[in-house]
Amino acid sequence: MDLLYTVNRKVTVKSFINQESLYEGQSLCSLSSRNIAAFTTTTELDDNSGKTWGSQVYVCDLNMPWHIHKVLSSKNTITALEWDLPGDKLVVADSIGNVQLWMFKDHVLNDWVLIGSTCFFGEHILGAAWFHNGKKTGLVTEKKDSIHYSEKFNNLPFAPSVRQFGGRAAEGVLVVSTTGMVGAVMITKDFQNPVCSSTESLGSTRHRITAVDLCYGKNGHILVAVSGGNISLPIRCYRVLVRKNDDKCTITSQALPSFFLQDGAPKDNTYTNVTQLKFVVREDADSLVIAVNSDSGGIVEVWELREKSQPVHKLFQPKTLEPFKTVVVWQHQSQYRCQSPITAIGTTKLSIVTTLPPPSYVIVALADSSVHCLSRDCLKEISYSSLNMAWRPEEPNNKYFKSSVSIASIDISWLGCVLLVCDTRGNLYLYKLLPDGGPSLTLSYACTLLEYCLVTGLDWLDILLCLRSSMIEPLCERLDVSFNRQLQPIQQYHYIQFLSIKTSLYRMLVSGQSKAADLSSLLMIHSVATAFKSLLRPSDLISHDKGPAESLAAVINDAITDVDKVLLHLDPKEFTVEPSTLQSLQQLIQWVADLALNLLARLPEQRLQMKSGGYELLKDHKALNTLRELLVIIRIWGLLRPSCLPVFLRSADNLDVLALLFRLLSKLVQPNGDGQTQQVDDGLIDDCCLLPNQIMIPQLHHGNSMTAIATPVLFYQSFPLQVEYGTEPEQLLFLPELNPVEGCMHSGQIVDGIRHLYLGKQPLLVKQCTRCGGKAQVQNMTRTAAIRAWDQRWARACRCGGIWRIHKTSP
Repeated sequence: MDLLYTVNRKVTVKSFINQESLYEGQSLCSLSSRNIAAFTTTTELDDNSGKTWGSQVYVCDLNMPWHIHKVLSSKNTITALEWDLPGDKLVVADSIGNVQLWMFKDHVLNDWVLIGSTCFFGEHILGAAWFHNGKKTGLVTEKKDSIHYSEKFNNLPFAPSVRQFGGRAAEGVLVVSTTGMVGAVMITKDFQNPVCSSTESLGSTRHRITAVDLCYGKNGHILVAVSGGNISLPIRCYRVLVRKNDDKCTITSQALPSFFLQDGAPKDNTYTNVTQLKFVVREDADSLVIAVNSDSGGIVEVWELREKSQPVHKLFQPKTLEPFKTVVVWQHQSQYRCQSPITAIGTTKLSIVTTLPPPSYVIVALADSSVHCLSRDCLKEISYSSLNMAWRPEEPNNKYFKSSVSIASIDISWLGCVLLVCDTRGNLYLYKLLPDGGPSLTLSYACTLLEYCLVTGLDWLDILLCLRSSMIEPLCERLDVSFNRQLQPIQQYHYIQFLSIKTSLYRMLVSGQSKAADLSSLLMIHSVATAFKSLLRPSDLISHDKGPAESLAAVINDAITDVDKVLLHLDPKEFTVEPSTLQSLQQLIQWVADLALNLLARLPEQRLQMKSGGYELLKDHKALNTLRELLVIIRIWGLLRPSCLPVFLRSADNLDVLALLFRLLSKLVQPNGDGQTQQVDDGLIDDCCLLPNQIMIPQLHHGNSMTAIATPVLFYQSFPLQVEYGTEPEQLLFLPELNPVEGCMHSGQIVDGIRHLYLGKQPLLVKQCTRCGGKAQVQNMTRTAAIRAWDQRWARACRCGGIWRIHKTSP
């Protein structure tokens, strides 16, 4: 359990001495499945005078935590903050009953829009949970060594919390207030009334509630555990069902077995206040963690639901039944004593394995700024850390004013690899956890987690932060071998996600930048080929088994090096596309030709280099054949619309560049068969050496300088890293070094990584990826159906899987 970094306010010495109390206040934090942190502060992060006193909600990506964005400000205390399961929406509830549902606008991290809001007047909201979408994937423990994903990972039976027409999951939240009210807020498709709401009492009578937690049941219900705060009062449990009827929702609440803490509590009566309730796993209602405080300490207890045989008196025994009846009761399981009062508890969000009970952590934060990681089974302490002892001795003592830190809230990432801590001043701390319980993350478990991300679509940044540099290449090889063993349909379905994960792994190594660039190009080749082939229509509707794309693939496999001879074997009608559509695709067409040119120009020097492991695009004959197919399609489209053809600066006007590229690529692919590493023909090498003299070769791989956590720079840092909100740390700046192609033309401009447009040397407004640093246009001008479809492909995330943020450059 190591502290990776801290993110602090910019505080001047004068303002700190005079206004220290202005920053203090109850803070909340929550991590999404996309590793985006949402947190609250009492004042705005750049406010040193206290003018903005209230509650502010901020979001940031864990990879660039200094780039924060304020979602909203409220004069009321925000008491609940939760992400939905896909990680796109956020619920914010406060102390007077306001419940607001927010979401990314156009999938951009620092642009938010309010979906809808409702107010339960006079209700202090204590807890909130989004409806479950019914999707749950688990690693089958008995088959964890199976080579097939379909056997290793199973879609587990789990019902959506609320069903709509056709059984589709509805979106919304369930909230619980201090008076015992339970409320539902559901998103509708009505623009006039974007949300509908309803309320119900949790129990038959209202009770004062001071602690609450919500958990999902596999049959679609939500389990609610509540406490009145005093140890003499019972911990009550309820089963809540939400149903949608037309455009309204109804709530029914049913009481479940409750229990008193007296059995497990110490005999002395000093522990009186129940401060925290947490289900051990959010999708497993069988275990509950309870925190009880005294003035000088605290205890953590785990209670479990167990089946118990209860004897039935003879007078009440029906003749057909046994003399014993099986009932479900709560039983005290284990206890952990703390030397200081408990301020926050964190438990596992997701149970990855199907083992019962699921292995999980219980993280406990105390008033003395210590954080204890406990195993769920017997509450044995696994690791310990204190924020008061974590600072590097070479840092000035007064730099960040860490004299005393009070932890307000903690949250564990979805894969259990990192822990986010938020203190009362709104500063963030990120710890590395070890989800497999060992002294360090093992190669096999890291590979299993990445495969789980591949299958479920979860973000894998927290895994990258826990890796050691020596693990990355073996991990890539193991992931590659595992993926190639899958059935072809499975590989096709997960191909893009697989390339994104593999690229991000290589991007963590200084020596892996060229491999990451090649994999990024491979992903783009695959995407461009899919987009181009989707525009082709068969002329004969009877031949369903063989469309234009299949015909082209069959011809490409023949030993033809002349692109025009390939056209003789194809039906030109099948490749006819609207001229306006072709013109809108010109930049993608240009990129395909530039890639082919770059690859061939790199061939001579790549042959001379030492043999290295990892991926190389020049040795991937399947990708090179796809590139040849695209050159054929471009050749045909050029006959329909000459202006859509790629533009080259040539030494001779009569040089047919497309034909030359196709001929050289064909020579490169054909002698070697299916990936056999035979000697490349010397004549081909000579032809490739002449390319820079014949054609001006544009720069293809633009090394994006970026300041982020998950880069090769991370492995050379002293921990913990200390950064400030709003300031990019200079020590984390990384500029990848890519081997330039001889004779390559460097423009020095920023290039749109999606549309492959030049944006200028310092564009004022772009979209920037928070993971790879790639940039893209914010506003797109040409809007044909084809280019709209292309833009939509990358709207939610960058090609590396990272989220977009609007980046403004100061003029």
